[in-house]
Amino acid sequence: MVIECKHVWDHLSGYLDSSLPADTRALVQKHLEHCEICSAILDSTRNILILTADDRVFEFPVGFSERLHARLNEEFHRDTGK
Repeated sequence: MVIECKHVWDHLSGYLDSSLPADTRALVQKHLEHCEICSAILDSTRNILILTADDRVFEFPVGFSERLHARLNEEFHRDTGK
């Protein structure tokens, strides 16, 4: 069975905290081995978790959130063909 990017994104949290069922985790892992975009999103998510667990406070540049959401939407629509 092949899993699509949008499904991998739904499972990233469970993947990171090892709470996915073994079969789902294996599907996500297999997808991550071949998909650079999802691997980058996984790495970014992992880095965000590490940073937010840190007691230090970071301020993002003005407009960062909007640019991030626009880029994620662009990638999602490109991958889904919509």
